[in-house]
Amino acid sequence: MPDPTLLLAMTAMLLAIGAFAGVLAGLLGVGGGIILVPSFFYAFQTLGYGGPQLMQICLATSLATIIVTSVRSVLSHNRKGAVEWDILRTWAPGIAVGAVLGVIVAAGLRSGTLQAIFGGLALCVGIYMGLGRAHWRLGAAMPGAGLRTVLSPIVGFLSVLMGIGGGSFGVPLMSLHGVPIHRAVATAAGFGAAIAVPSVIGFLMLDIAPEGRPPLTIGAVNLPAFAITIAMTLLTAPLGVRLAHAMDAKPLKRVFGAFLVLIALNMLRKALGW
Repeated sequence: MPDPTLLLAMTAMLLAIGAFAGVLAGLLGVGGGIILVPSFFYAFQTLGYGGPQLMQICLATSLATIIVTSVRSVLSHNRKGAVEWDILRTWAPGIAVGAVLGVIVAAGLRSGTLQAIFGGLALCVGIYMGLGRAHWRLGAAMPGAGLRTVLSPIVGFLSVLMGIGGGSFGVPLMSLHGVPIHRAVATAAGFGAAIAVPSVIGFLMLDIAPEGRPPLTIGAVNLPAFAITIAMTLLTAPLGVRLAHAMDAKPLKRVFGAFLVLIALNMLRKALGW
């Protein structure tokens, strides 16, 4: 039986993490995963859990929350007619294939390596959020079948290695190819489901050493973190949406980009043992 004091401390941390991720998701339109993964990592480390597979637990648990939030988001956006179903139907199969490959690779890597990968990719996302411009374009339309065959698995693969949904890579990809930003955000929510469902199935079958596993973990998915985060995210995301309508979110995205760069650099520092 896990120590009740430990469970109480873990619950308190997870409540705060879920609330923060929900507000940010509603306020800035970013997926919670990019906040959840480092937050889970630091929370579990603080509680005394570590070992070479801790990052797998953080990635898997974050992706499990994305199943719920992405489906809810797609349904909400679809009611407003904002989802580009042609893009979603043609890109989702390749994204799912990349997600499965991501699980296979992540399962064989140590926490330190996954920390370095997360830090490097998060640094790129943070710089884009901070410096990106709405008028930037790589093309007037989404890539055709040939390039899509290459790019869609890459989106799924990199997203699993970061434990995130489709927003951080899918939204820039679509907006850089002329998809209006609100439609890109809506469609990227569907990318999240294509990433999370197959990857979580894979992570549930992953064998995690008992000594490095937080209480109530199945495979690599920690059930308390999943349940508490989902509950808090659903409660606080509407608050973030209201705040977004009450203020200009553009400068906030720049600030969050800088904040994400700091998180990424700290993750890289830890990965390098500094």
